[in-house]
Amino acid sequence: MQRIVLITAPALAPAGEAILASGGCTPRYVSDYADTEGLRHILDTEPVEGIISRTMHLSADLLSACPSLKVISKHGTGTSNIDVAAASRQGISVFSTPGANARAVAEFSVGLMLAAARRIARFDRSVRLGEWSRAGDGMQLAGKTLGLVGYGRIARQVGDIACAMGMRIVALDPVRPPTETAGPTFCESLTDLLERSDVVSLHCPAVRGAAPLIDERALSRMKHGSILVNTARGELIDEAALVSMLDSGRLAAAALDTFANEPLADGPLRRHPNVILTPHVGGSTPEALDEMAAQAARNVVAYLDAAATGNALPKEIADLCLNPAAALHAERGRYGAVA
Repeated sequence: MQRIVLITAPALAPAGEAILASGGCTPRYVSDYADTEGLRHILDTEPVEGIISRTMHLSADLLSACPSLKVISKHGTGTSNIDVAAASRQGISVFSTPGANARAVAEFSVGLMLAAARRIARFDRSVRLGEWSRAGDGMQLAGKTLGLVGYGRIARQVGDIACAMGMRIVALDPVRPPTETAGPTFCESLTDLLERSDVVSLHCPAVRGAAPLIDERALSRMKHGSILVNTARGELIDEAALVSMLDSGRLAAAALDTFANEPLADGPLRRHPNVILTPHVGGSTPEALDEMAAQAARNVVAYLDAAATGNALPKEIADLCLNPAAALHAERGRYGAVA
């Protein structure tokens, strides 16, 4: 009997496809990243046993429509698009692929930081319009302070690159790593980090439906002329408040790869000249996509094999399970609101 695995995207990298095929799994794909009708149709009409989740929202309603579903594996790390609590209630195990795209996202984050600081996109647009303005504005990053909200695999690599460029690094994370000889200065609160940083880069999880971590109050505590970078989750930022702070000049620029609702609709954020926008591609290099697809597929195949045979999951797979015993690390409160 075929084991149907739904991929919430139009394609999966070849490394993942090969692992699914070798595990006796038949993939099903949606037509595009916003094909919610296609997603529901497959879950309603086919005995899907596993899902490899990209960015589409997997709600309690969708999960309940598929009683055959046993396992969801996130193609990445952030699970704010998956109702993990609902999955747990239905006995569906949820896995992630931590670290698979860490280098790609770290490099992209630094690229966005540089582009925002030196206004690269604006100069590019100017030259294409036939202009030749050599205005010497923008921010030199050497000697400035980078604030990392979250200090996991991606943030550590961002910090390493920024440190090599001559930046000072401060960080906020509820779980601090062992003391290192060369590492960031840890802040005691989000307010402290925002007030100290010239550039703030978000690398923490989000809970879908929770209030934004970076709201109007938080933005008001950032330095005048500072920059905000987000390659984590769009739900972390109050986008309307961000536009207001950019309009007022409180913030010099923002560089965003993720948004509260994707694809990003037309509006003030999309039209703002001091915002760099990219379509959630921070982790999408060929190398990272191959590694994420392979690990996501390994998670699904290993779980379905264990469920079929009654054997225990290999430890390296079991360690990637987010529920039910493991407490989710995506609690906004662990980072603290701005006072």
